Amino acid sequence: MLVERGMRVMNTEVVGEAYTIAASYLRRSGAIADDFATDDRLLGIVVQLFHCGEANRLKLANKAIAKFESEREVDLA
Repeated sequence: MLVERGMRVMNTEVVGEAYTIAASYLRRSGAIADDFATDDRLLGIVVQLFHCGEANRLKLANKAIAKFESEREVDLA
């Protein structure tokens, strides 16, 4: 499904699938809470990476995981 955002078009299926993959991994690793609430920070990272040009759901999920974990390490330090 495509959703128009001003002049930009976002493929919500790619973003949704990438978020699901990333969130599943991060939940299993204990990085985010094991509940069904959407993690806004992770979703923001996925959307940002999508807008930067990444449209492959697996690459998008992997990049989002890496960015989420690196930002988390900075927050913990």
